[in-house]
Amino acid sequence: MAQRALPLPAARLGRAVLTAGAAPEVSGVVLLLPDGETDSRRRPSAFSYAAQLPFARTLARAGQEDGLAVHVVRYRTRGWNAGADPAADAHWAADEVVRRYGDIPLCLVGHGMGGRAALRGAGHTAVNSVLAMAPWLPEGPEPEPVKQLAGRRVLIVHGTNDARTDPELSYRLAERAKKANRDTCRFEVHSDGHALRQHRSEVMALASDFIRGSLFARSYARPVADAFAAPPPLGLRMPLAAGFGRSLRH
Repeated sequence: MAQRALPLPAARLGRAVLTAGAAPEVSGVVLLLPDGETDSRRRPSAFSYAAQLPFARTLARAGQEDGLAVHVVRYRTRGWNAGADPAADAHWAADEVVRRYGDIPLCLVGHGMGGRAALRGAGHTAVNSVLAMAPWLPEGPEPEPVKQLAGRRVLIVHGTNDARTDPELSYRLAERAKKANRDTCRFEVHSDGHALRQHRSEVMALASDFIRGSLFARSYARPVADAFAAPPPLGLRMPLAAGFGRSLRH
């Protein structure tokens, strides 16, 4: 007798990451969407959640004066599967942010598979910005959708030596997105791989700058403002300079 498949666990939000000295009221939220596997119905590992916590703390520290809260999303499964994919979990998480915090701006930030989920989840009404880092964008019969990115600030970051997710595919998506949404830019991290570890401090600084500028109307650093303003391909192949974040804004 065949065994019945067990129901999938519900998606969950990790505990809010805040820092000492944070504003008393939450004024903006980041949802971190971790990487995963191409096809798996296993439960997400605790490691995938824990690996996001240092990033969450970095973002929370950068936005503490603005009232930023950061949550890591716990997916139902660790793969991108029909009927249970991270994009659906991102939409659920955005609904949960609205339920908990009300009408405040939300930024979806994802890495790898989570980057694809962030881009696809941008259509939620609470989302005002998306940061996709080394997004997994598999080639298929239909191109990845971009209409949902209209009206959002969109930043894609990709290492040029990424052996897991093709940087050219994220460039092509950015090119299509830019036609529908001028507020799209893309940075290339030269010689870095999928995990973006080689230039981690610069990537973290870029992410913090983009999130504060998008959620709280702060001025973007000059390279980010230039990338948004530049026409393709310049604004979609913007090099992330060594030392980004250490110099004063201009």
